[in-house]
Amino acid sequence: MTGTWRQFRSLPGGVRLLAVNQFGINLGFYMLMPYLANHLSSGLGMAAWTVGLVLGVRTLSQQGLFVVGGALADRLGYKPMIVAGCALRAFGFALLGLVDTLPALLVASVATGLAGALFNPSVRAYVAADAGPRRVEAFAVFNVFYQAGILIGPLVGLALMTTDFRVVCLVAAAVFVLLTALQIRSLPARAERRDQPAGVRSDWRTVVGNRAFLLFSLAMISSYVLSSQIYLALPLQAAHALGPDLGDTGSSVLFAVSAVVAVIGQVRLTEWIRARWAASRAVTAGLALMAASFLPLAWTAGLSGGLWALVLALVTTVLLTLGTAVAYPFEMDTIVTLADGRLVATHYGFYNTLSGIGITLGNLATGWAWDVGIAHDRPSLVWIALTATGTAGTAALVLLQRAGHLPTRNTPEPTPTERTTTR
Repeated sequence: MTGTWRQFRSLPGGVRLLAVNQFGINLGFYMLMPYLANHLSSGLGMAAWTVGLVLGVRTLSQQGLFVVGGALADRLGYKPMIVAGCALRAFGFALLGLVDTLPALLVASVATGLAGALFNPSVRAYVAADAGPRRVEAFAVFNVFYQAGILIGPLVGLALMTTDFRVVCLVAAAVFVLLTALQIRSLPARAERRDQPAGVRSDWRTVVGNRAFLLFSLAMISSYVLSSQIYLALPLQAAHALGPDLGDTGSSVLFAVSAVVAVIGQVRLTEWIRARWAASRAVTAGLALMAASFLPLAWTAGLSGGLWALVLALVTTVLLTLGTAVAYPFEMDTIVTLADGRLVATHYGFYNTLSGIGITLGNLATGWAWDVGIAHDRPSLVWIALTATGTAGTAALVLLQRAGHLPTRNTPEPTPTERTTTR
């Protein structure tokens, strides 16, 4: 961790602030969201379909509006969107704890989702711009803070749940109030690069017309389908292996292991890869490892049970997390390169929207494969399907490399002078 801290301190001030900001964002989000469904169903006595509606509206409003948030960031600036997103999420989280009617809960869900659509592309575009030639290093450190928030947030939320869910919501809202104030006071405004005075529709047409970017985005959807299984297929496996009474405990262990692996290994892994591989090779290798991570479960699904099945799920979780850690910093860097440094937030917004659509459809297909496999005594079906999904994405990236659509060189290493002046 000393290497991570040293790397963090050497980055520009804006990047450091946004890394801390992302920790706070995930701390507040995961403090509340894992317990929302139970609050709506058990606490408020809502029917299952209404619980699904509230949760679905939040996801849809975030994923569907990423393209809007990214375009607004390129038009109005990154800082205003980051501040607006944090403030709006504070409002949404507070409202979730104070209301108990479906219309009001839907308003809170929309506000919470829209907030993410505003700050998510802006944060990544700001990090990419402020880090300059150190984008890969910056996104590696950024992911450490991202994962640390995921690790600590549920633990804080669980402790607060011993009082009342309203307290959880208000504390999470307070976190975002503090983040809003921090960004207003300390985050420098950036003069974004504008090459054309046309409107948002023109920006969207530019992104859609970027063929290499679109092909890369479509290929990488598979990686998001696979990484999202830490929330779906792997918890189902834990419950199947340990039984419903211990399933939540098993899921928590998988969740914690994933975050710890990323926090401990991300920066050193990125440094090692950057010295040896081009960005496109790193992303391809990461996705290939993610695909291979499901093979232990595919090979042994019909033979293992109980604690041994949980151990195999842990192996899959570690490999899946390592694959994500290999790919992520170089994936973020590749998007900036394919965008040629123009309309970066808009490109990130489109990328996130496509990924969100892929996750939704992929999780539906994964759930179907799980049910069919269990019903027909073919428990390996879901793991084979996930391996095939990752393999298809990896093959697509290889084809894009051979066709010359992906960059063959990393962002140039900064000189010692550049490293010193960006402190």
